[in-house]
Amino acid sequence: MDNANAIAKAAYEISRKGFEHEFGRPKMDIKEQAIWENVCRAGTRLWLDTGDMDVASKLWCRQFEALTTNNTLLNKEIQKGLYDNLITEAASAIRDAAPDIDKKELILEIAFVLNAYHGLRLVEIFDAHVSVELHTDLGNDIDRSVTYGKRYYEICPERFYVKVPLTPAGFVAARKLGEAGIPVNFTLGFSARQGYAAALVSQPHYTNVFMGRLNAFVAGNHLGDGRNIGEKATLATQRELLKLRDVTKTGTLLIGASMRESSQVASLAGVDVFTMPPNVAADYQENPAQEISQQIGKDPSVDLADGVTPADFNASTLWEVPEAFRSCVAELLKKDIGRMSADDVQTYFADAGFADFLPRWSEEDIQTAAADSKIPVYEKWKARLASGEIGMDALMNLSAFYSFATDQEALDARIESLI
Repeated sequence: MDNANAIAKAAYEISRKGFEHEFGRPKMDIKEQAIWENVCRAGTRLWLDTGDMDVASKLWCRQFEALTTNNTLLNKEIQKGLYDNLITEAASAIRDAAPDIDKKELILEIAFVLNAYHGLRLVEIFDAHVSVELHTDLGNDIDRSVTYGKRYYEICPERFYVKVPLTPAGFVAARKLGEAGIPVNFTLGFSARQGYAAALVSQPHYTNVFMGRLNAFVAGNHLGDGRNIGEKATLATQRELLKLRDVTKTGTLLIGASMRESSQVASLAGVDVFTMPPNVAADYQENPAQEISQQIGKDPSVDLADGVTPADFNASTLWEVPEAFRSCVAELLKKDIGRMSADDVQTYFADAGFADFLPRWSEEDIQTAAADSKIPVYEKWKARLASGEIGMDALMNLSAFYSFATDQEALDARIESLI
């Protein structure tokens, strides 16, 4: 057995250690919450956006079907020290399998084990589907994303979805995983055109709009009150996916992610999936809407500050899918996408006139985004947004990816401190 297979076998065994689950039979007693029925009837599936088992247990009901974790949420659990013993045990098992493994690879493997092991605990308790996310170091590597995505799925094909970040490499990796029959949650999306391209090029089970971060960008940078930016992008994306599904060009579903207020449950009813942070779900259970009706046809108004226009921050990239962009994607579908590199994907969109869609970020750009954390500082990007050099959706995607990478680094640092 070569090193890679030996490592994978050791990681599989330690991840699955003690996992005995009869699918369809959760460990906890699942209650009914009738207030969610109207939301489900409007066409929305309900997920919780947490990896905290105690918090999820207080909210979980029969109307919920999945939990989604990410690098940030998993890091919160790891920093509690819950899995310190598992870290040392996994390190020992992997070193036994591959004595020459270097520290960086060992840390990546242990992070993989932690994500898978924690996901399985969620499956056991709730019998839920669980989204498990690739390590951010893999975000620009097609082959390794596919390899680790397959390994995640093999650990629990009955319940795991594999989260792949929307990057140039991610477009190809998500497609390859889907072709291998692996359900992909294509994460870190912010716009209708990203969702449109993802649905056709990568064909994932799910794509996302991180609405809360969009609203926070506008409010936090004093460009407006922040209301409805994310909602407008989410509803526009849902309409695009519905049109594609109507003509059987995709089966991709939309996740309304990064929800911030319980009022969004009613204002976005009919979006395929809500992944709700616990505080949003709890507040809705305390203050449910009196009436729920599908909102997909709505186009909410956006109020910006005096003197601010959507063009100032290239906001149209969030909810418009121009005909030229549709044609660009249609031509891409004629190519052998599975053989393309991440650079090929970026070059293709740039040559087609959409360099703003997948910009070639400099190291300085990356450092700036990482320093900004979750929400970009508008003044640092203002000129490039206004000129159309970069899309608002692309900037938010960059910022989100590196905010998750920062939390992944914190998780990795805890692993390193214990091995």
